[in-house]
Amino acid sequence: MERWRGLEDVPEGWGRSVVTIGSYDGVHRGHQLIIGRAVERARELGVPAVVVTFDPHPSEVVRPGSHPPLLAAHHRRAELMAEIGVDALLILPFTTEFSQLSPGDFVRTVLVEKLHARLVVEGPNFRFGHKAAGDVEFLSALGLKYDYGVEVVDLFMRGEAGGGEPFSSTLTRRLIAEGDVTGAMEILGRPHRVEGVVVRGAQRGRELGYPTANVETLPHSAIPADGVYAGWLVVAGERMPAAISVGTNPTFDGTERTVEAYAIDRVGLDLYGLHAAVDFQEYLRGQEKFDSIDALLERMAVDVKRARELVEG
Repeated sequence: MERWRGLEDVPEGWGRSVVTIGSYDGVHRGHQLIIGRAVERARELGVPAVVVTFDPHPSEVVRPGSHPPLLAAHHRRAELMAEIGVDALLILPFTTEFSQLSPGDFVRTVLVEKLHARLVVEGPNFRFGHKAAGDVEFLSALGLKYDYGVEVVDLFMRGEAGGGEPFSSTLTRRLIAEGDVTGAMEILGRPHRVEGVVVRGAQRGRELGYPTANVETLPHSAIPADGVYAGWLVVAGERMPAAISVGTNPTFDGTERTVEAYAIDRVGLDLYGLHAAVDFQEYLRGQEKFDSIDALLERMAVDVKRARELVEG
């Protein structure tokens, strides 16, 4: 999959394409329907499928300080889109100047002059341009002028997560913040992932017999609620069953919130400085402050046993 950052990266002479536009944070199952349909139609028409997205999140520019917790970093979204079959990903730097583009100018500049859209595939609630003034009806009207079609994918993705609410990034973020990573997994179609570089912490886990990878998470990451989880630690393509702790280590009067993963039954791992991903499969319990180290160790043994059973099951 080709990856372009900015309109200037789009190759000269780029031909017609099928395009879909959106933040697509998380590439959840609703997003997968839209992107998958764009890929399907691109194959039928014999042209490439292009996803257009933005960095930073538009809300951070329009309403500074309102950047939502991110469900997936851009490189992760690119991986997921490539798996669906997307041919090219265009990441547009979302600046104040760019936010001022009218819907008509956005269509002309991005869809017509650069991507030569033959078809645009979107969800029914798609909005674009300055003050989100453009919608699918306006997009379709301009298609008559600029010779592209518009296909709207109706989304009826609902499940048990969130009490049957429609699948959305907003719902997914709420479930993660509440610690309901199982509900989030239903919407995403995979475990929620947090990633970053493994850094040195207080090294108490090593002293207690449970050495953990302390992951310095990427900015704006959607971190699950404080507690203990079963899941996976992924390093250099290797996926290891893990017991995961999120919180401040209150037994040791900690104040800094961390994400730490213990790779179950693995000995001698040296992960410092490596990029690691933590996949959250199931919530085990909330964060607790123990009266003694022995009480903590006893509970950690129970947590690891339960995590092992869940991920192996």
